[in-house]
Amino acid sequence: MTASPPSALPSDDPGGRGRRRARVRLVVALAAALAVLLPLVWLWAASLVPSSYSVMTMGPADTGGVALSHSHRPGAAGGRDVTTLVEPDRGPPDVDVTLTARRQQVTVPGGPTLTAYTLNGTTPGPTIRAREGDLVQVTLVNESVPDGTTLHWHGIDVPNAEDGVAGVTQDAVPVGGRHVYRFRAAQVGTYWYHSHQVSHEQVIKGLLGAVVVTPRAGLGGDVDVLGLAHLYAGRRAVQGRAGDVPVEVPAGARARVRIINTDNGIMPVWVSGAAFEVVAVDGTDVNEPTPVEGKKVALAAGGRVDLRVHVPASGAAVRVEMGGAALVLGPAGSSTPATRAPSGVVDLLSYGSPAPLGLDVAHPDRRFTYSIGRRPGFMNGRPGVHWTVNGRMFPTAPMFMVAEGDVAVVHIDNHSGETHPMHLHGHHVVVLARDGVKATGSPWWTDSLEVLNGQEFDVAFVADNPGVWLDHCHNLPHARDGLTAHLMYEGVTTHFRLGRGTPNTPE
Repeated sequence: MTASPPSALPSDDPGGRGRRRARVRLVVALAAALAVLLPLVWLWAASLVPSSYSVMTMGPADTGGVALSHSHRPGAAGGRDVTTLVEPDRGPPDVDVTLTARRQQVTVPGGPTLTAYTLNGTTPGPTIRAREGDLVQVTLVNESVPDGTTLHWHGIDVPNAEDGVAGVTQDAVPVGGRHVYRFRAAQVGTYWYHSHQVSHEQVIKGLLGAVVVTPRAGLGGDVDVLGLAHLYAGRRAVQGRAGDVPVEVPAGARARVRIINTDNGIMPVWVSGAAFEVVAVDGTDVNEPTPVEGKKVALAAGGRVDLRVHVPASGAAVRVEMGGAALVLGPAGSSTPATRAPSGVVDLLSYGSPAPLGLDVAHPDRRFTYSIGRRPGFMNGRPGVHWTVNGRMFPTAPMFMVAEGDVAVVHIDNHSGETHPMHLHGHHVVVLARDGVKATGSPWWTDSLEVLNGQEFDVAFVADNPGVWLDHCHNLPHARDGLTAHLMYEGVTTHFRLGRGTPNTPE
């Protein structure tokens, strides 16, 4: 009798064991992949902004330590719309200007040829000059700027409806459209205007110009010299001209030289051939300025500085250098060689003499922190290492809330790895301290404050201009990439919208 072979047991099937192990490994791998991918998908989806949204529904309200009623929360029904916050005088203007925006080929004298954005056919556009107290009216006509455009009045604390921020205070002006801005030139000083629609592109390509407001009593005999600096295709130009720009100033005369930095980075400014005084910063006069020699001014992006320069009685020229371009002041035909930038920097924290601030910074109504950082994540679906405000990434950056009449103190710190020129619309701030060192010089009022990496500032301002205001980095690609927050007044709303389903892209 032949014995039957023993039955094969499962444990004796090495092929079956291998298949089961492979299935287990596959399940584990899929679970691990899902554990990684699902949070990433969620973060990606959460970063997407709607096709149409309001800035009022962006980040959480930061009340600066003050309780906020439901009716005053961002997005609450009722309140004043930004379009009601206008210049109240509807009479005829003292200064009436029409600016026509175009996209066209431009050759910068002494510099490159490029496709630029112009106003009345030039870049920079026409200088708007007014006297203190004048009513200014500017009509913007968009002839051929394809994405639409606006005009923002940088450093002029205009009524909120006139601020020119697409999607916040107005819609972008389309090709064939026009928009009228009206404001009172109450602030003497040096300012500029520029687009706040696709601003990282339109400003760098030349859609900008200067605004000068002089005292009604005049400048006391000073020769008024303007030096708007801008990089065209990487080449610095002053008043739209590359290289040296001669300006006729009589021997022995004194000039007030208004320097405007319209670019995204710090610009060095120094004088060779004479001493100089820093007589104004961002439109505010310095109290008791003193002569400066062997130092430069590190001018923030978006910032302005007025220098008083004495042309020697000998008739020798004086150069006001701007790192690659210069104004040459002196009698016709005079010249002087270029010089290297000094290593020393005028420290505005201690320059000039103290004077009353006119506000109680020891007992403010609100205290805020504006902490600039950077972290990996998604911004509107784009992966990368993005800017943050108080740890939050766009579009959830905080909405800083104030009530009209408040005194606010803000602590700014920058741990992002790069420098940032911070610009609050509609207000000037006064610097109280830098890196814990208190200000000892003339009150340093500014609207464009360069905050270096690792640096801290304490500043204060008075909430005296109701509205919804941008508070952003004026390195405009940084603003485009999320370094933007907003200052909102209680009881103010805006009906304008942002997003790909709207015409508005302010940065």
